[in-house]
Amino acid sequence: MSTLDDDLTGLQSRRNFLATLRQQVNFSNELQAPLALLVVDIDGFAKLNAAHGYEFGDQALKYVAQHLRSIARAQDYVGRLGDNRFGLLLTRIMNQGHAELAVQQVLRHLEVPFQGSKGTVRLNATIGIAVCPQHASHPEFLLRQAEKSLELARETGVRWLTPPDTQQDEGFSEFWDLEIELDGAIQRGEFLLNYQPKLQARDLRPVGAEALMSWPHRARGNVPPDLFIPIAENTGQIRPMTMWALNTALRHASTWRHSSPLSVAVNIPADMVARDDLPDMVENALRLWGTPGVELVLEITERSLVSDPKQSFRTLARIRELGVKVSIDDFGTGYSCLAYFRDIPADELKIDQSFVQGMATDTASADIATLIIQLAHRFGLTVVAEGVEDERTLALLRERECDVVQGHLFAKAMRLDAFSQWLQQGAARVG
Repeated sequence: MSTLDDDLTGLQSRRNFLATLRQQVNFSNELQAPLALLVVDIDGFAKLNAAHGYEFGDQALKYVAQHLRSIARAQDYVGRLGDNRFGLLLTRIMNQGHAELAVQQVLRHLEVPFQGSKGTVRLNATIGIAVCPQHASHPEFLLRQAEKSLELARETGVRWLTPPDTQQDEGFSEFWDLEIELDGAIQRGEFLLNYQPKLQARDLRPVGAEALMSWPHRARGNVPPDLFIPIAENTGQIRPMTMWALNTALRHASTWRHSSPLSVAVNIPADMVARDDLPDMVENALRLWGTPGVELVLEITERSLVSDPKQSFRTLARIRELGVKVSIDDFGTGYSCLAYFRDIPADELKIDQSFVQGMATDTASADIATLIIQLAHRFGLTVVAEGVEDERTLALLRERECDVVQGHLFAKAMRLDAFSQWLQQGAARVG
């Protein structure tokens, strides 16, 4: 098996499959020979894992991979695009009808119930189709068209769909290379965690740090999280990245030396919050790297709670049972939390820095920050103000009895060795 193959299924990895897609789309355009991309998503896979266990889920994925291999011709390619998402690239086809025939073959193969070690289940799939050049002549946009068709099929309750016969390649992203290189970036050791200190507002005593992921890209330089995190969410790579961040942050924090307990905060992407397996990931990381005197905090955004509040609340409640704290990041920028604020299983609110940085000059920002602090304290929550950059803002936050502060006034995010040194040099510092 090639090092570019997926370890579980033996199919092409996402990175390898996207490189193949780019190559074959170029051939298709040069030779004017149509090709089709099928994106196959196994329905209800998280529930299957929850009901039967992850080993059973892995067996099911191997089963699907085996059937996709049997459907593919010698000139076709099969890859694993995400946890339970596969790609089937059909080259040198005559027309869209050949792609639709392949879809029927996939669905027919899955009609046979899967027999695993812990029972028998019927696997259902939703499939999106896109044809080059009929629907797109650029590899990324072809993938986007297929994924868009898949989501529309799921929304409308049908098994498969194709996009309209319109080509709009003008909208393709300039970050196609990042999608390809993101796959395997963890294994290549390309990600880093930097740590920004969090300090007690009244005396500037360090109380912990927020772990911030960075990706120093060899060609693009430092790629910001607000660019690569959405790509990871869209491509199904956010789970292994989150697992890496949890384990790495706890491992690093176990080396910190300080006279009082510290916390390490890890940002959890919105797509992960409602997942049934997030508590298991957290528990496994704690079992491996948990250290007395180091408290784990998961930072989530208000957006994380919108799509499925009941499931999100259940997940967060299970996490808090592990002794892990939950922090609501960027509080004040969403629209939903006040409606069920009383019930949120959280320990901490972080005032969005847009309000914090405007406190000294904008009365409305100061009033919003004051209301958030008062509301949080009424419900027994700790308040963190991020983005503190000047002494005047610090003084205003102290007047309002904010608990914890974070920002460039005290320190920028630092590599592990620099943060460890920062801790050793003393508790109170400014600048």
